[in-house]
Amino acid sequence: MSWTECGEPRPFAAKRLVCFPHAGGSSYFFRDWRKGLPEFEVHAVCYPGRADRFGEPTATDLVAMAGEIAEAVEPLTDRPTVLFGHSMGAAVAYETARALQARGVRPAHLIVSGARASHLARSDAWAAGANEESVIAALTELGGTDAELLDHPMFRELILPYIQADFRLLGSYEHRAGALLGCPVTAVAGVSDPRVTAEQVAQWAQVTKGTFRQRTVPGGHFYLADSPPYELVREAYVERDGTRSR
Repeated sequence: MSWTECGEPRPFAAKRLVCFPHAGGSSYFFRDWRKGLPEFEVHAVCYPGRADRFGEPTATDLVAMAGEIAEAVEPLTDRPTVLFGHSMGAAVAYETARALQARGVRPAHLIVSGARASHLARSDAWAAGANEESVIAALTELGGTDAELLDHPMFRELILPYIQADFRLLGSYEHRAGALLGCPVTAVAGVSDPRVTAEQVAQWAQVTKGTFRQRTVPGGHFYLADSPPYELVREAYVERDGTRSR
């Protein structure tokens, strides 16, 4: 199975966008983005263990997974390519950008959404253990999942296991020192996000020697479900170089 899915190939689009889902998410989360961003060819990353890759084992090493994604994404960078990652996807997108850079490829821009900077120490003990009840509690706090669905037996049998696996994946992730990114970075979060502070978002400035921009938008952790940040994606592509700002 391919690491990325493109619902609508656009051979004449001048640029590409690669989207990285949150923990428990799949490429389906971004299926409508191609309508909101007609000037981009939109690709979404397909994590193993869910959706069309349901029969595959879930990932256990975030950095190793990002390396495989980078290998799959590299052919897409023959056009300027923006990487967008939300929540856990922000860490995966960041590590993918690092892996691409190590391969001699520079993304046009990295957008990290709803996530603390990857080099910050993690205090989310529930992520490492990720037992069923702690995951349910976290999903309830973050929103984005229907409360009735959380209690449904089929959800607990089929979906909850790979969400738990993603929480463990992120909980075991350790940032390693290395070269700063050369591409610009935009960090965005909802003003009401219960688990990500503005100070934690601001620390993404430390991962790049390029332009850094911080944006706060209305909403909570899953602000993008109701208001996808299409304009931020457009701005990120246009503002590929320049001075660091917030």
